[in-house]
Amino acid sequence: MKLVIQRVTAASVTVNQQIIGQIGHGYLVLLGVGKDDTEQTAEKLAQKLIKLRIFADADGKTNLSIKDINGEILVISQFTLYADCKSNRPGFTNAGKPELARHLYEYFINLLKPEVKSVQHGEFGADMQVQLCNDGPFTILLEY
Repeated sequence: MKLVIQRVTAASVTVNQQIIGQIGHGYLVLLGVGKDDTEQTAEKLAQKLIKLRIFADADGKTNLSIKDINGEILVISQFTLYADCKSNRPGFTNAGKPELARHLYEYFINLLKPEVKSVQHGEFGADMQVQLCNDGPFTILLEY
């Protein structure tokens, strides 16, 4: 499983010209599921995400977690994180099959909900438009 975490001041996701998820200060998370990922993988990354300290404290040091700032999370399914670009046309053989990916995407979101003020999400498999105001910018890649 791969997560691209962007610290944002605002983010939203639109499907068919309708906003289906919107947050203020927090994380925009692009989540890619690999073919060998499990619920245990999702659990470990969810805990890492919740505990990650990349928000500024009173001294300006990156020392606060998403819970410390009462932040929000927007999770977007992103199988293209598993792109193999050895040739000029990306391959996706390492990405999880849609059934596995959907299950782990939903499982991951449900792990976050009791821990964070607000968890919004995109629509699995949909053509989505994502907008964000990157804070910093500050972007991190987590893999398990």
